[in-house]
Amino acid sequence: MQRKAIVSELRTYILITFGLVIYAFGVTGFLIPHKIVGGGVTGLSTIIYFLSDKVIPVGVSYLVINAALVGIAMKILGPKFGIKTIYAVFINSALLGIFQAHIHEPLLDDRFMSTIIAGILCGAGVGVSLINGGSTAGTDIVAMIINKYRNIPPGKVILYLDVIIIGSSYTLSWHFSELIYGYVQMGVLAYTIDMVFTGQMQSVQFFIFSEKYEQVADSITRDLHRGVTVLDCQGWYTGAARKMLVVVARKGEMQGIMRVTKQADPDAFLTMNTVMGVYGKGFDTLRT
Repeated sequence: MQRKAIVSELRTYILITFGLVIYAFGVTGFLIPHKIVGGGVTGLSTIIYFLSDKVIPVGVSYLVINAALVGIAMKILGPKFGIKTIYAVFINSALLGIFQAHIHEPLLDDRFMSTIIAGILCGAGVGVSLINGGSTAGTDIVAMIINKYRNIPPGKVILYLDVIIIGSSYTLSWHFSELIYGYVQMGVLAYTIDMVFTGQMQSVQFFIFSEKYEQVADSITRDLHRGVTVLDCQGWYTGAARKMLVVVARKGEMQGIMRVTKQADPDAFLTMNTVMGVYGKGFDTLRT
């Protein structure tokens, strides 16, 4: 059991690192070379980078600004979140520094396409980190705090907070067009975060009709550790009394439910529906 927990924790940190690599690459490869300011602490760090005449690297100011925010995260969101966020801050700072040191020219000449690609990459990276309990810190910390007590998608919170940060980039060039690129990137990023975050949190509901309903229910409970509800029903055409199993599981467990059902009863009849919100033990916490 301990070995399984270690492997699971290691997998979590690997996924967080993967998300940060995507995020840092999106910022340094598509935003900074075009002098486009995104949101969050990374956006503030980009502004500092250009205001300092490119003397202070983005990774350095990113690390300094986030130091205070991590303390808030540890107090409110718990030490486990704090440890992962500290890890994320240091790794992301290093990645930003490494990528910025090696990428001096934009990877795409088209500024608009660079903005879209950066939004997708950064949003995917943040989404992967959030799902695994980590964060790129900054406005992500505020988003996770609010999401802990209210059912508000993190992407929307980040969207609202970043409006002010991107707006402040107007002081870099005094061109309104620069703000447009920043806001486009912000919108794409927020949408991508919600797609990644919500997609992983989606649940599925199964209605299973089987003559061997006891074996199917036992397999689902024993192998997948999911609860099963047995309902009495009657077939209208045959008039025969039957049993129906109701199972609610995460979307990632969908294939497992179908697999154990087929193994227990190849002739089982099964329907599946996607449900957006499931609250209670084993799922999301009901918050008002």
